[in-house]
Amino acid sequence: MKTLGRRADRSGALRLERMRASPLWHEGERGGGFRNIHPVLPGLRDPAAARPSLSDFLCGGDRRAPAHPLPSLNPLSTWQQPADTGLRATWLGHSTVLVEIDGYKVLTDPVWGPRASPLRFAGPKRFQPMPIRLKQLPLPDVVVISHDHYDHLDYPTVVALARHTQVPIVTSLGVGAHLEAWGIPQSRFVELDWWESYTAPGGELQITAAPSQHFSGRGLKDRNATLWSSMVIRTARHRVFFSGDTGLTTEYERIRERLGPFDLIMLEVGAFHPSWGDIHLGPDNALKAWQLLGGGPFLPIHWGTFALALHPWDEPAETLLARAPGLQVPLVMPRLGEPVEPSRAETVSPWWRAADAGGTAHASPTPAIKLPRELPWPMD
Repeated sequence: MKTLGRRADRSGALRLERMRASPLWHEGERGGGFRNIHPVLPGLRDPAAARPSLSDFLCGGDRRAPAHPLPSLNPLSTWQQPADTGLRATWLGHSTVLVEIDGYKVLTDPVWGPRASPLRFAGPKRFQPMPIRLKQLPLPDVVVISHDHYDHLDYPTVVALARHTQVPIVTSLGVGAHLEAWGIPQSRFVELDWWESYTAPGGELQITAAPSQHFSGRGLKDRNATLWSSMVIRTARHRVFFSGDTGLTTEYERIRERLGPFDLIMLEVGAFHPSWGDIHLGPDNALKAWQLLGGGPFLPIHWGTFALALHPWDEPAETLLARAPGLQVPLVMPRLGEPVEPSRAETVSPWWRAADAGGTAHASPTPAIKLPRELPWPMD
């Protein structure tokens, strides 16, 4: 890990003091760590299901990636005009969404890198290019990072953003240790415990960290050393919920009571497995989470980019398409790069099927951004 000197030592000590003061922190034989509030809810995890092995990931599962790139659009021309309703979202892939909310731009869990992995040559590789290059992205007002897993905290993307912009990063408590190790000064980011908030300059945009049911870690020895959060993006006119990664938790009722109702709910639906029911939603539990949050337009995220589980790549989308109408769920499922105003979203058509049916027009493959040469890899 890169040495940053006495200033980093002081900030690290202050960070550790805040972490230990958190009600979510528990001391242990290995130095302590964060824990979820509740034990696993009954029925969420199948105790008879074995966790997938490395060989399962290398050789198992059918149709884990589409035959062709998914249809996508270039959103740049639409972004040049403000949203008529004041709220617009553009899903760019996995959990990366540009949320335009009453004049502000908030970018969630930005991942432009080629792999969700600590290695450049191995690990889950994206099968879907981003609709635009990182350098084409309009300057966001805030970057939100929910937790430190590789498919949410992407080293090359975050370093590039920090190097070329002064955009503040809002993240979960403890994640700043990674950012400082990558040379990002403490003045550039804010770490939040659950129910803490960051207010953007001007005072009209607020980001609040809220509960989720997950875990953290980027290596073999740092499990749960940093916090994981959902994030609520608020102005006086609109409220947006962003799940990050999570399993089903009754804390969503508290989130609804304290921070709702929501004009847009973004919930993870991909990368699920019977043995992971406590840490990932999948489409069925995402629908239950949507109900606990009080309903509203539902934009599914965390799918269509990486093969992180053994289920077919399109199973989350097909399950939602089949079950949402019976629950009267207003699904918002735009193509990648297609800006959509949730209150004006049209009926969903299964546009993703084109990827296995010979393909259709899509954006040109976007090369991953280059890793900065002067920083070692991996950094953790």
